[in-house]
Amino acid sequence: MKYYLIAGERSGDFHASHLMRELRQQDTAAQFRYWGGDMMQGEGGELVRHYQDLAIMGFLEAATSVLKFRGYLKQCQQDILTFKPDVLILVDYAGFNLRMARFAKEHGIKVFYYISPKIWAWNQSRVEQVKSYVDKMFVILPFEEEFYQKFGYDVDYAGNPTADAVAEFKPTSDFFERNRLDREKPIIAVLPGSRKQEIEEMLHEMIAILPGFQEYQFVVAGVNNLDPNYYKHFHRNNIRFVFDQTFDLLSHAKAALVTSGTATLETALFGVPQIVCYRTSAITYAIGKMVIKVPYISLVNLVVGREVVKELIQGEFNARNLLDELRNLLTDPDYMARLKSGYAELRQKLGQQQAAKKTAELMVKYLRAS
Repeated sequence: MKYYLIAGERSGDFHASHLMRELRQQDTAAQFRYWGGDMMQGEGGELVRHYQDLAIMGFLEAATSVLKFRGYLKQCQQDILTFKPDVLILVDYAGFNLRMARFAKEHGIKVFYYISPKIWAWNQSRVEQVKSYVDKMFVILPFEEEFYQKFGYDVDYAGNPTADAVAEFKPTSDFFERNRLDREKPIIAVLPGSRKQEIEEMLHEMIAILPGFQEYQFVVAGVNNLDPNYYKHFHRNNIRFVFDQTFDLLSHAKAALVTSGTATLETALFGVPQIVCYRTSAITYAIGKMVIKVPYISLVNLVVGREVVKELIQGEFNARNLLDELRNLLTDPDYMARLKSGYAELRQKLGQQQAAKKTAELMVKYLRAS
């Protein structure tokens, strides 16, 4: 069968690549064409456009990129019609992918959605778009099943692929030597995100507290989809950068400063105490405050249903608060015990269920049945 996939971000590229691998196990004649990234490209098929071109954050940023966005939509639509896939598989990235779902449905193309857009967080009316245009939704967070059921829409939860990836990970033995790190100094992991806009907002503040923690080494998780030279203006004494080694970094970290997103889940599943950070433009934040319907921004707190990790958002995200919270993480045993208990609850809720494998099995079963 012919599969067309669209992943508009780094995390989507990661999860889509695993899904492609499992789809090929279920369908040895599988043909792939996609918008995605390097990890998907490593699984074969043809990359049409890299997700780097699609990276737009926030309401204001999106509004200023309307013409570019429309151009990408038209290019993608035409490419899908030319390829004539058996199914269009959309991976998160709601603003683009919900439009593509409608287009595909109008042209008689079956639509699967892997990793639900976060419509439970804001603009819940988009559930009606999902019900109208998406044939099958495959969610990766357990509370999403209940959310969609409230609207009379059945979805499949086959586990969480991040939990599976962390469980399967094996740390490399030469991580310290390869990256010229000091084995005698405990690591504070700094995960500022994977897009320039969020890194610019987050990283300067995150590393500003370094003088208060001289006995630690701050190690920043860089990403290879950005030019390594881009990170040079963040360099300070006692700060190190590693690239595309986030799991290795977390497996050795004493604590972490993490930009809100999938990385908060990864950090928790490695058992690393963390502070969740987020800041965006004032206009984007003001709009977000009016429309967001959930009490937390971190996936950890959302899945568990209470505050497990501290969230420093917008004005609260500053060096003073970071300094105080990190000291608490590193020195308060009661704080640590509560955190570990919350992490255990998170693992229990997510489970380890070979999510990509089970999702691929379901997808192929549904396609063959139709």
